[in-house]
Amino acid sequence: MGQGLSCRANHNEHGLFTAVQHGDLQTVATLLQADPSLLHHTTVYDRHSPLHIAAANGQIQILSRLLHGSVNPDVLNRQKQTPLMLAAMHGKIDCVEKLLEAGANVLMFDAIYGRTCLHYAAYYGHSSCLKAILSAAQYSPVAASWGFARFVNIRDGKGATPLHLAARQRRPDCVHILLDSGALVCASTGGYGFPGSTPLHLAARGGSLDCIRELLAWGADRLHRDASGRIPYVVALKHRHGACASLLNPTSAEPLVWPSPLKFISELNPEAKALLEQALMEANKEREKNILKGSAYIPSPSHSDEVDDDISEVCTIEVQNCGHQMCAQCTLALCCHNKPNPITTCLTPPVCPFCRSAIARLVVVKIENHHDIEADQDSVDVNCSKLSKSKKSRNLNDGGSSSFKGLSFGKLGGRSSGRIAAENEWVDKQ
Repeated sequence: MGQGLSCRANHNEHGLFTAVQHGDLQTVATLLQADPSLLHHTTVYDRHSPLHIAAANGQIQILSRLLHGSVNPDVLNRQKQTPLMLAAMHGKIDCVEKLLEAGANVLMFDAIYGRTCLHYAAYYGHSSCLKAILSAAQYSPVAASWGFARFVNIRDGKGATPLHLAARQRRPDCVHILLDSGALVCASTGGYGFPGSTPLHLAARGGSLDCIRELLAWGADRLHRDASGRIPYVVALKHRHGACASLLNPTSAEPLVWPSPLKFISELNPEAKALLEQALMEANKEREKNILKGSAYIPSPSHSDEVDDDISEVCTIEVQNCGHQMCAQCTLALCCHNKPNPITTCLTPPVCPFCRSAIARLVVVKIENHHDIEADQDSVDVNCSKLSKSKKSRNLNDGGSSSFKGLSFGKLGGRSSGRIAAENEWVDKQ
């Protein structure tokens, strides 16, 4: 009789795991009602709980049902992975948000590589999960205990930050999100199989032009050497990524760098930030065309050649408190800079070019209808004519410390999220 009861329990246990995996909520409810202890059973080898299985398979209704049953959201499997880690690994954003809402701990480390849920989201390129985890960390005990900046740059067991993993795995969206959240662009690994490597070294190794563009636009150092004494340019050449090597060549023109040290830039509202980021990437695209011109390498199709002429010629950014208006390209020329030396160079905040008053804030110009657009186009001749009149004659490759003088602005175009590799292997190959 005892053996019969055991067989029945094993049958019910297996039935529960199968029902959870396939989203059969009715069967799950029936089995748990008959035997509530099944809630705490795990699979034989991996020690996956029903919560792990639901999170990994995106079964949000069952996940909610299990969490309402007072299940610990941070239950561990054999590898000390939490359900949140598996949800982030598989990009199940609904489950990620539900687990975070239930109080899942974002500071848990697995036993494989010592990685957190943030590492998992960055490694597998799930930008929505990455945003959710970063948002939760910013308004949770993590910010109070660890500090948000420290969490963004958290290292795994081999010294890699989430930014290292995103760059290595060719995840440009995640690279951008992490940089925008305060990830250190020149952080060096302690032993990620490539000791002393920066995210730029790993992006060069992976051959991702989009990741390299992002890193360079945020001030990545092309001359930083890894433990073997190699700069990213040499790494790209070794792995036969010719286009990447061209951009990383120390003799090629330096890219424009996002002016993050400026207070009014760090406090930009999302609309104004998106306009200026587009202008920055378009300006660097023109530089990239010049670098790759005449070579066998074709620029990534992530940069569209289709341009909205109305947007590129309209005054879209307003300076506060004076109220003067400029197009995004001219605003970028005013605020942006070639990469400064963080030790010896102090970035001087610019002033409004029309009235010389201090810039307190930048906002998007409110345009209500097409007639307003035409009126604003007329005002471009008054406000921006001197800044844009010689646009065609300027050259990004002129160099110099003043980006206001030496820029050749491309027209404002769309910005793509870039290519995401379809790699699903977890083990890092040496």
